[in-house]
Amino acid sequence: MTTVLHPPQVAEVRIVVPNVRWETYESLLHDLSDCSAPRLTYDRGELEIMSPTPKHEKVNRAIEILVSMLAAEMKIEVASFGSTTFKREDIERGFEPDSSFYCQNERRIRGKEQLDLNIDPPPDLVFEVDITRSSIDKNALLAQFGIKELWRYDGERIRIFVLKDRRYEASTSSLMLPFLSDTSLTSFVADYLSLTRLEWMERIHDWAQQQK
Repeated sequence: MTTVLHPPQVAEVRIVVPNVRWETYESLLHDLSDCSAPRLTYDRGELEIMSPTPKHEKVNRAIEILVSMLAAEMKIEVASFGSTTFKREDIERGFEPDSSFYCQNERRIRGKEQLDLNIDPPPDLVFEVDITRSSIDKNALLAQFGIKELWRYDGERIRIFVLKDRRYEASTSSLMLPFLSDTSLTSFVADYLSLTRLEWMERIHDWAQQQK
């Protein structure tokens, strides 16, 4: 039975479909390859179709700009892969994050237009907006890929999770960008939703200068 998760005033709509074959999942990925939405998550036969709303995308955009600006300010090489599809047939799992970044492994994927996770490393950092709770255990799924760090936004705050012994543990500071904490990330997102874009970017610049 298909499940639709769409409580009032949330930032995404989720449809969960059971008993989906891997071949069907790959066919959908092919048909939707030129679309930025919906985003698909596949976990051993269970398919989640998520359609983001403008608020969802606005928060996601804030994180993409924030990471890009701070990486430049701190002279750290970071490659953004956005909502690229990451999948592995051998574990029957696949996902399209809101945002994904290569930090420690940036050099290993530099210049590549296509990634094969049987050969290439997964992203070092993934960001997810999850105001509507998914029936798929995303933490367990991402852990299977070996993603070192996960940021989650629940509509009020960002929480940081770091992979240890194939499980995520909550952390107050980022592993990939150690000058960032869960508190500062939450504050930056709140400011993005209330300030003008230029005011917000100036605030990021000033904050970065103070960290040097």
